[in-house]
Amino acid sequence: MAQGPVYLGTGRRKSSVARVRLMRGTGNILINGNDASKYFPHERALQHAVAPLEATKMASKYDVVARCNGGGFIGQAGALRLGIARALLKADNSLEPRLREEGLLTRDPREKERKKYGRRGARAGFQFSKR
Repeated sequence: MAQGPVYLGTGRRKSSVARVRLMRGTGNILINGNDASKYFPHERALQHAVAPLEATKMASKYDVVARCNGGGFIGQAGALRLGIARALLKADNSLEPRLREEGLLTRDPREKERKKYGRRGARAGFQFSKR
């Protein structure tokens, strides 16, 4: 399986968490025991997730084994993206300028806003009737 060191990275997005193990290999990506192309229902989600590997041209040099849980597939793709970027940084520190330039090391802070009392949703109130 793993030849040489294993690099770990954790990524979070919305309510999703991805724990990533990066090791030398041929470019295989396994997510929760499934091939990445089967795991993500949309090609765009997969492209979003592997952006760090594509940006640094390391897609064919590393294998990725990840455990994703929580949230939906878009949130999991974002979490996986950050986890892969962090693991790549541990593998080769010289990749940091490229990863930073692409914005791949920044966690997306957007979360769902909570529902407030007296309202229908986070911001939407009930319809006001004057009469």
